[in-house]
Amino acid sequence: MIRKKGTDTAATSSRLHDATGSPHIIECLDLKKSFGETEVLKGISFYIRNNEFLTLLGPSGCGKTTTLRILGGFEEADAGEVSFEGHDLLELPPHKRQLNTVFQRFALFPFLNVFDNVAFGLNIKKRPAKEIEQLVRKALRTVDLEGYETREIDQLSGGQMQRIAIARAIVNQPKVLLLDEPLGALDLKMRKEMQVELKQMQRDLGITFVYVTHDQEEALTMSDTIIVMKNGYIQQVGTPADIYNEPRNAFVADFIGESNIIPGLMLQDREVEIEGRLLPCVDPRKAEDQVDVVIRPEDIDISEPTENLICGTVESVVFKGVHYEMLIESDGGFEWMVQSTDKAEAGSRVGLRFGPDDIHIMAKSAFSPDAAGPDSISRAYDTAEGGEGDE
Repeated sequence: MIRKKGTDTAATSSRLHDATGSPHIIECLDLKKSFGETEVLKGISFYIRNNEFLTLLGPSGCGKTTTLRILGGFEEADAGEVSFEGHDLLELPPHKRQLNTVFQRFALFPFLNVFDNVAFGLNIKKRPAKEIEQLVRKALRTVDLEGYETREIDQLSGGQMQRIAIARAIVNQPKVLLLDEPLGALDLKMRKEMQVELKQMQRDLGITFVYVTHDQEEALTMSDTIIVMKNGYIQQVGTPADIYNEPRNAFVADFIGESNIIPGLMLQDREVEIEGRLLPCVDPRKAEDQVDVVIRPEDIDISEPTENLICGTVESVVFKGVHYEMLIESDGGFEWMVQSTDKAEAGSRVGLRFGPDDIHIMAKSAFSPDAAGPDSISRAYDTAEGGEGDE
């Protein structure tokens, strides 16, 4: 299990449309932003479909929050274009954009009760009192807090305060809701509950959610589409299943869940050499290609060591509740992680067994375990959508 990082895709198309020909609600082209000498966004392009739950995912400093703040109007882009339903979004001040933002810190007014917190934006717009009451009560029903109108903010739990923050955003009937790590202040149990609630809320509202997080589980649980970012570049765009099962490079494979990333050599199409063993795989490649081989820990079975298997010595065993997590030092000198309901004792010799479908082949990249070079190479967005390959 080698811990180094990977690279690949970014988007480049001025008018991006889905397969039906309908325009997307938001399109970003070649977006750039620097703070002083630090380039935070290095020319990213992507689109957001109407009514989808899209997540910007990546480690701290990758540019995801800056992207969200540019969409919301809290930061100015140095270069690039952003269109909203075909119109230039960057020309509009924040209060005229049909987007509302929910922050990690709830920013509720402690001197106002629940009703007045939710109604704050409507009051600023001087909407009629009867309309405000109807909209506030509808928003509170949506977040399952009907009857809390007269509660004081300090009488609410963390999860309830987060729902009030969401109600305050959706009461203005935005077409897009921007959420900047909104669950970060909650405990683990509450975060898991809110993940399910947020996804159901998005379906019920029928509006677009753009969600920022560094938590892979949140992204995989809630998203229709995930954009994985690293150092100001887009690394991969896809569904949660695509991102997990078909990572584009070593960074994505390692960042999304646990991965064993081992150097390999394609001897011929659909046959790879790993640690001196010739193994069938399902991914096509040219002969003599140096590749990265990704095998997820849960896809490996342990068995008696034989000459046909990659073998090694169990270095450690940790009980994780639903499985044992074992680190195995192979005879080839690589550390493998195995997650299995079968337990092998520390110090014992084992063989590693996995099938062709469990082997994912990736092209070498700047973030391969043995690579050096620039952090990322921009590629066309259709690569991430299954078009011309980054292979």
